[in-house]
Amino acid sequence: MAPGARYGRCPVTVYLLRRLLLLIPTFFGITLITFFIIQMAPGSPVSLKVLGPAGVKAENISPEIIAQTQKLYGLDKPIHEQYFSWLGRLVQLDFGTSFKDSRPVLDKLKEAVPITLLLNLLAIVLIYLIAFPLGIYAAVNPHGWWDCGMTFILFVLYSMPSFWVAMILISYLSGGEYFDLFPLGGLLSDGAEKLSWWRQASNFTWHLVLPVIVMTYGGLAFLSRFARAQMLEVIKQDYIRTAHAKGLKARTVILKHALRNALIPLLTLMSTLLPSLIGGSVIIEQIFNIPGMGKLGFEAVLSRDYPTVMAIASLSAFLTLISILVTDILYVFVDPRISFDSQEAK
Repeated sequence: MAPGARYGRCPVTVYLLRRLLLLIPTFFGITLITFFIIQMAPGSPVSLKVLGPAGVKAENISPEIIAQTQKLYGLDKPIHEQYFSWLGRLVQLDFGTSFKDSRPVLDKLKEAVPITLLLNLLAIVLIYLIAFPLGIYAAVNPHGWWDCGMTFILFVLYSMPSFWVAMILISYLSGGEYFDLFPLGGLLSDGAEKLSWWRQASNFTWHLVLPVIVMTYGGLAFLSRFARAQMLEVIKQDYIRTAHAKGLKARTVILKHALRNALIPLLTLMSTLLPSLIGGSVIIEQIFNIPGMGKLGFEAVLSRDYPTVMAIASLSAFLTLISILVTDILYVFVDPRISFDSQEAK
C-alpha cells in the first residue's frame, strides 16, 4: 500500500495544499527583504544614466532632467510604494521594464532562464549519476586502494575553486598554447546558424562541455563523500546484519535495504543543490560568456537594473521553495516510515 493511501481524507492533497499556502508568505517575505536590500545598495539607476558611472554630474545636466529620470523609473515615490507597485505587477507576471536597455524583463528572462536551467540540470544529473555509485562502492569496500585513491582525488577536486578550474581548462584546452579541443566561450560558433540542425546541435553541445564539467566536479566530490559516509552508517545497523544472516545476496541488501535509508539525507542536499548551482553559475557564465541568468544578474547588479535583479531573485526564491517541497514529498516515497500525516503534524 502506498504511503498515505490508508487515510480517508486524501492526506497527499491536504499536505500539498498546506505547503503551497505556506510558500506564499515565505516567497513574499523573501522578495520584501531583497527589494529593500537592493534599494539600500550604493548607487542608483539615475546616477548611472544621467550622472555617469562615476556619479559626477555633467555641466549640461539640469536638476529637472534628474527629477524627470527619477519619475520615469518610479524612483520618486517612497520605497514602500515602489515595492507594492512592483508586487502588483508581479501578481500579473509583469516583471517591468529593464532600466538598462528598456526591454521587458520577461523577454530577457525567457532568453536566459532556459540556458541556465539546462546547464544546472545537466550538472545535477551528472553529479547524482556519478556520485552515488562512487560513494556506495567506496562504502562497501572501505579503506581499500579504491577508497583511498578516490578519497584523495575527490578531496583535491573539492578544494579547487571553480573559477580557477575554468581558467585552467580554457588555457589548456581552448585554443591556447597547448590544445584547441573546445570552443573558447559562448553557445555557438561563428557561422553556426548556416549549418544543418544536427550540426548546430552538435556545436551547441560541444560548447557546453567545459561549463558543465566546471559546474559538476565540486558537487560530485562533496556528494560522493557524503553518500559514502551515509552508506557506512547504514550498513552498520542491526537490520543490515540480519539481512545478511538470512542469506540475502550482498547486492540485494545494499541496493534494496541500505541504499533506501541512506537516500534520506541525500534528498535533503538535493533541495539546496539547484539553488546553489544557480548561484554558482554567475561566475561560470561570466567566464565562458554564456548568456544565462548568472551573467544577466551580474550585469543587472552593475547597472543597478532593479527590475531585472528583482525578477532573478524572485525566480531563484521560487525554485528554492519548490525544490524543498519536492524533497519533502520524496521523503515519503523513499522511507515508508514517513507519511504525509506525520509531515502535517510537524
